[in-house]
Amino acid sequence: MRCEQLCGVGTASADSPKSVSYGPETMTMLERLRDATNAHDAGLLASLFAQDYRSTQPLHPNRGFGGSSQVLENWSSVFEGVPDFNAELIASVVDGDTEWGEWSWRGHHVDGSTFAMRGVTIFVMRDGLVAEGRLYMEPVEAGGGDIAAAVEELYRPPPPPSD
Repeated sequence: MRCEQLCGVGTASADSPKSVSYGPETMTMLERLRDATNAHDAGLLASLFAQDYRSTQPLHPNRGFGGSSQVLENWSSVFEGVPDFNAELIASVVDGDTEWGEWSWRGHHVDGSTFAMRGVTIFVMRDGLVAEGRLYMEPVEAGGGDIAAAVEELYRPPPPPSD
């Protein structure tokens, strides 16, 4: 059985209405974030974040920021640059006030080129809003080497001894 069936998560279809309503069937913050994102509603999305929200991207330390107003600015730009942006919540876990989600973000830039990112977000809730976030989202590599090339590039093992 797919996680979508077990967890009640999935994607909104291209024909989904742009308004979002929440009831018992939409229980997690990650589902609310997904729905607001797929509705392309930057205002609704930003309203789910605390005013003093703190965002970090551990793989890109200089990208950290604070505040729901910056969330609004960032996502407004996302929706302008990728007008068919779609977020799929692949899997999620709720542990107390912390929600972990694996995401696939897809669409096309305004110039028609493909946009694709995958990764994980970890959000901490406070008073029903997202208060802290750690994002591990990265562009999907369309080409690139295989695992042997990645091991060579990343770990630089010494060459095998010559006989």
